[in-house]
Amino acid sequence: MSETVQPLGSRVLVLVLAQENRTASGLVIPDTAKEKPQRGEVVAIGDDTETIKVKVGERVLFPKYTGTEIKIDDKDHLIIESTDLLAVLRDGAAA
Repeated sequence: MSETVQPLGSRVLVLVLAQENRTASGLVIPDTAKEKPQRGEVVAIGDDTETIKVKVGERVLFPKYTGTEIKIDDKDHLIIESTDLLAVLRDGAAA
């Protein structure tokens, strides 16, 4: 069964993006040596649209130890205050 999570207030639901398992030179990084992920994709936003500055589908950068971790359909998600988000990640092309 698939759950739907709708954040409340100024919170956003972020799908945590997986980190690369190998270094540039090809060495495999074990799970114990990986850093906590800091990138994700906004999946849902709360109802406080005046405070929330991101849109669903945008990739964002967030602090390492923030938010509430939840699993939805076996994927890691975070519920984060929108003010805790650090940046929106954009492609290299100028907008």
